Amino acid sequence: MADVNRQIVLDRLPQGDKLGPEHFRLTSDAARPAPGEGEVLLRTRYISLDAANRAWMQGATYRSALTSGQVMAGGALAEVVESNVGHLEPGDLVFADTGWQDYAVLPGKRLTKLPPLEPMTHLMSVFGIAGLTAYFGLLECGKPKAGETVVVSAAAGSVGSIVGQIAKIKGCKVVGIAGGADKGRWLVDELGFDVALDYKAGDLRRQMKEAIPEGIDVYFDNTGGDILETCLFAMKTFGRIACCGAVSQYDGAAPPHGPRGVPGLIVTKRLTLRGFVVMDFDDQREKALKDLKSWVASSQIKVQEDIIEGLENTPAALVGLLAGENRGKRMVKVS
Repeated sequence: MADVNRQIVLDRLPQGDKLGPEHFRLTSDAARPAPGEGEVLLRTRYISLDAANRAWMQGATYRSALTSGQVMAGGALAEVVESNVGHLEPGDLVFADTGWQDYAVLPGKRLTKLPPLEPMTHLMSVFGIAGLTAYFGLLECGKPKAGETVVVSAAAGSVGSIVGQIAKIKGCKVVGIAGGADKGRWLVDELGFDVALDYKAGDLRRQMKEAIPEGIDVYFDNTGGDILETCLFAMKTFGRIACCGAVSQYDGAAPPHGPRGVPGLIVTKRLTLRGFVVMDFDDQREKALKDLKSWVASSQIKVQEDIIEGLENTPAALVGLLAGENRGKRMVKVS
């Protein structure tokens, strides 16, 4: 076990610029930390990459805003190396806010042992925050019914790809919005979506009218911006929108305007928009995991993971995620 703790520091915040690897620096001068009373030493195995990593640089959200000079924040699948608490022992796996580094010391009371699972990466994807976000956002916020039309943006991403598959399980017509014909073919041919729309091909409103003239019952929004606006105009009366993220607005300059049609369309179509974060539903976590495990075991959900090797490649991997490089859950293997 190394005595050095490599860390990736957020060297400077992007100021209206797109995020790039140059905003980070890798350091190798920190010593491996030691746990105190009630603490646990963790070794990072896989770092989770999410669009939210970029949103944290813009200000406080459901967590404190990031500042320049600190170790880049992020969740990770980590292994217990040393433990000063009774419920965890060396070799146990936990999901923790370790940040982008080899080792972290955290209070043990905040950590819960994860079940052994192969591949362990499923604990980060379909059985982790991505899968749970898809499950609760669609079923608790969108409340789809069999025969309804469900549209999901960023459909080839970690959350969107699972949302669409759950909607199919529930008997819905599923339309995915993604960038590029290759992703569209993958959504339809491999994941079972009924239709894929390519926002990069232009005139998304026309594409949507041709593909779903009946309109949208449930829209799962991962992007905000122009795609949210297009879907607002296509919603049926009494439609439901689950607001999960706004990846189109996280990177670069602020958009010139919000979605047009707000609040007019919300009122006239009697729409329900609900924002959420996955922690809202912690009391239902066990049921969700039981369902997700059943669907994976029966191949009703196909799991797609995009694994990048090496801590030093984490900045470039996040930049690539924001540019839409990945299919499914992107993560970085550290050890």
